[in-house]
Amino acid sequence: MEDSDGCVSNKHRELVRSASERADPLSLSPLQISTSPRSPKSPKSPRSPKSPRSPKGRGKHGSSRGSPSKGSPSKESSSKGSPRKGSSSTGSPLKYDRRSRSPKDGRPKKGGCGGKGTWGGLLDTDGNYFLDPNDPNYDSSEYDHPNARKSAADLQVYKKKATIIVEEYFATDDVVSTANELRELGMPSYSYYFVKKLISIAMDRHDKEKEMAAVLLSALYADAIDPPQVYRGFSKLVESADDLIVDIPDTVDVLALFIARAVVDDILPPAFLKKQMASLSEDSKGVEVLKRAEKGYLAAPLHAEIIERKWGGSRNKTVEDVKARINNLLIEYVVSGDKKEACRCINDLKVPFFHHEIVKRALTMAMERLQAEGRLLDLLKEAAEEGLINSSQITKGFGRMIDLVDDLSLDIPNARGILQSLISKAASEGWLCASSLKSLSSEPEKKILEDCDAKIFKMKAQSIIQEYFLSGDILEVSSCLESENNTSSGELNAIFVKKLITLAMDRKNREKEMASVLLSSLFFPADDIVNGFVMLIESADDTALDNPVVVEDLAMFLARAVVDEVLAPQHLEEIGSQFLGLESIGSKVLQMAKSLLKARLSGERILRCWGGGGSSRPGWAVEDVKDKIGKLLEEYESGGDIREACRCIKELGMPFFHHEIVKKALVNVMEKKNERLWGLLKQCFGSGLITMNQMMKGFGRVEESLEDLALDVPDAEKQFIQYIERAKTEGWLDSSYCFSSKLGNSKQNGTYH
Repeated sequence: MEDSDGCVSNKHRELVRSASERADPLSLSPLQISTSPRSPKSPKSPRSPKSPRSPKGRGKHGSSRGSPSKGSPSKESSSKGSPRKGSSSTGSPLKYDRRSRSPKDGRPKKGGCGGKGTWGGLLDTDGNYFLDPNDPNYDSSEYDHPNARKSAADLQVYKKKATIIVEEYFATDDVVSTANELRELGMPSYSYYFVKKLISIAMDRHDKEKEMAAVLLSALYADAIDPPQVYRGFSKLVESADDLIVDIPDTVDVLALFIARAVVDDILPPAFLKKQMASLSEDSKGVEVLKRAEKGYLAAPLHAEIIERKWGGSRNKTVEDVKARINNLLIEYVVSGDKKEACRCINDLKVPFFHHEIVKRALTMAMERLQAEGRLLDLLKEAAEEGLINSSQITKGFGRMIDLVDDLSLDIPNARGILQSLISKAASEGWLCASSLKSLSSEPEKKILEDCDAKIFKMKAQSIIQEYFLSGDILEVSSCLESENNTSSGELNAIFVKKLITLAMDRKNREKEMASVLLSSLFFPADDIVNGFVMLIESADDTALDNPVVVEDLAMFLARAVVDEVLAPQHLEEIGSQFLGLESIGSKVLQMAKSLLKARLSGERILRCWGGGGSSRPGWAVEDVKDKIGKLLEEYESGGDIREACRCIKELGMPFFHHEIVKKALVNVMEKKNERLWGLLKQCFGSGLITMNQMMKGFGRVEESLEDLALDVPDAEKQFIQYIERAKTEGWLDSSYCFSSKLGNSKQNGTYH
């Protein structure tokens, strides 16, 4: 059949073709047909089943049926290498070796499916396979499945990288670098997982990491992370509260605080709580989390400041720092008039919940400096129109000014009229809703409560107070009061003050101390507390039937309110004006209260009258406090941090004794002529840490000790006069404060005047 040169005859080709057509396509050993023109394959000859093979016919594995070695790609038939019929069997067996010289390998694949020219595996498909939507067996899920697998793989990659970014942030505390890494990571549709991972890791760490997580979320919001992703991240956290509590026992409280912080930082809408609660089952931990966030944190008075400082503040700023920065930016704006720069500084503060302080200070400055009024109102208008200060903060700032207008009237003549003018201008320009403000009339009309409403509130107030005496939970009292007195009625506040002190007077010193602490923590308007004491004194005759020492108790509560700076000294005169006659109980109570306040070391004695120190802990001894003050001033003078010094002063917890700080600092400045401590006094007054009353008292104590001070500092009186003028210029002392020289008569040449 074959020619001597290895070519295949046409007859042989026909035979091979007919054999392949008759072959079973599912056969495990399909007939293979070579298409190589140089080395055609012949089928195994039935007449020579055991014909000898070429010595080189063995494969590299040594099998007798093995494929040729590499370089002989085509699978050979079993007759390969056998001598032709009629040919001589002598000679080299390599002469008739008919292996292919093609570079292609025709051996079977490892899966058992052949090479070129075979049918392949039963389930094999080529690379061009695609789904036909018109196919009756078409299933859309088959088409979506590859995308779903890709999405799951992307999420796994994102999770690993997000975890690394979070851990690096907690190690470096670099917000900018973290934001850049998150942007480089891409895949913004998975940002919700970053929010969830960040908070879940922080929940199991210390307060430092919790504060860092809150700061980072606030910085990334609407920048590196879209608002819907933040919302979804918190939703996932609430839904997984039942799982989180297994590893983090205090999940309910910590996660509730994270949610409250997000609401305060304006990265989560308040409506989140109700919407999320509706989607959860009532017995899930997520519902407990949302209820704790709403009632335990967001419903409390001054909740924004409390929540902001729950984990130690914003790490790099305190309330005093923020107030000082607000004051500085307003002063710089009045000088420069650059609204764009002022708005940038307001935005950089990152305290949107505290913007009412900006409004309050701007209005106060406008009332004190009439020439700057127009410029300051323009700044507030610009901030309101740009959405930098929202309407609720604007309203709150004006509301605070209305509450303080009586105190401002002492320093600013016609303060009420000026404030009314500012309100009218703001309302006419459209950036203030005047209808939401309290009345500013000289004699505001009092809302008369129905008797039934007052009786119901009295019963509830009694229950709240009795529970407080058992638990000591001030936050819970604030929450209950806000829910019961949602209109902030002054009359209801006065009723609560009366009920609180009445119940405390009938109990032991522990409850009396707790009542005073609660009164200083509720931040009721001073007018409401005055009305409460007036009501107490009016009913003192009836109270005396059960409590013979009612006058002494009321006098002590009144004096304690002044020491705790709940009431100002002038409020005593306001109370006394309503009780004429020296023999009236009101007059007796006021006389005794004034006597207690005028006594030597009155503040310390009154604060410790019921065994407390302004809190549940015992008070410090006066000598200990003086020693602490001396050490902190010495440390600051030697190069200490002003912020740390202010923190130490605040931690003393004795605001009535701040005159000692003023006295010691002023004496030190006069002796060493070191202005560093004067700067500390300036910072303390500017931040509201030391009041004008304490400043005047401190200067008064220095004046009393000038004779002794002059023995060591000859020019003590001259320096003191200069410092009085500087303090008046700074606004520390009232303009009515005057100094009468006691050393002038002893000076023969009349140097001092």
